[in-house]
Amino acid sequence: MRKGWARIQVPYSNLISTKTVSVIIAARNEELNIRRTIESILNQNFPKELLELIIIDDHSDDNTSAIVKEYIESGVKLIQLNENGRMNSYKKLAISRAIDCCRGEIVITTDADCRMGPNWLATVIGTFEKEDAYLLSSPVVYSEEKSFFERLQTLEFLYLIGLGAAGIGNGKPTTCNGANLAYRKDIFKQMGGFKGIDELASGDDELFLHKVAEKYPERIAFCKSEDAIVYTDAKPDLGSFISQRRRWASKSTRYKNKGVIALGIAIWLFNVLLLLAAILAITGGKTLGWVVLFALLLKITVEFLFIQPLTNFAKRATLLWYLPILSLAHILYLAYIGILGNVGKYDWKGRQVK
Repeated sequence: MRKGWARIQVPYSNLISTKTVSVIIAARNEELNIRRTIESILNQNFPKELLELIIIDDHSDDNTSAIVKEYIESGVKLIQLNENGRMNSYKKLAISRAIDCCRGEIVITTDADCRMGPNWLATVIGTFEKEDAYLLSSPVVYSEEKSFFERLQTLEFLYLIGLGAAGIGNGKPTTCNGANLAYRKDIFKQMGGFKGIDELASGDDELFLHKVAEKYPERIAFCKSEDAIVYTDAKPDLGSFISQRRRWASKSTRYKNKGVIALGIAIWLFNVLLLLAAILAITGGKTLGWVVLFALLLKITVEFLFIQPLTNFAKRATLLWYLPILSLAHILYLAYIGILGNVGKYDWKGRQVK
């Protein structure tokens, strides 16, 4: 995986964008964040005539729509969902509805609580055109942490972004993040949009990536540039963190690539067995205790070898001091979330979904 990350070339600085772009944001009760995100996008160093910003208000009961309307004269478009019946994936519906009426040749999805540097759009779209990509994944990084717990999340999240990038670098795309994802509008239509994956609340990013990868794996790329980073916030407490990761884990058994599912199960089993071995060692298995210690040291070493260049990329190398703590916490977290993410319903922005 480290080789996969190393294979990805840093894009040139003199990238030129020529295609029309539609940035799409599905927002629900985001009055505290949406203004900052809109300003970040409107202030991009990108030709205004090529840019379209569409925000879909997903049944907000706060001032989200009112804030978006303040920017209509700046060219921001607002779509308000008004669905009477119950469904499971409002976000996929929101994105699909925006794509149906957008004018961009390239669609970029991001979230209503994200921040971007002024060269974000030019870098992403320039790389998209240079790579002649059908789908381009770009980095997402947590920032402005307020606690030790949030800094741990930042380090853990770098794993996820790095694994997605490394998979693409190895020619085997597995994961991406919808907060910074670009794809051709015609490819979205060709793939049938979210048809076949619309029964799950989550998966507008990874499951769609798998649809494209099944037919065009060589046309998927990753933008390895600091200018392409989208910044967002870690979860403030354990409850919201578990809810988010449970939502993400709910996709894990729905991948078309059975090899990815098998790998996920193997990782889960490794952590469950390590946890059980540690419990047995504590209750009197001295020899088993040395085996567990060796496995933990090996785990931390391998994780360090992978995460170190990623922390350098994100300019967060000081987070490596948290790696031993995160590695231990991972054992409990993965064993728990692996089960919880695939059973029952969970709460997502005030809705019970599956």
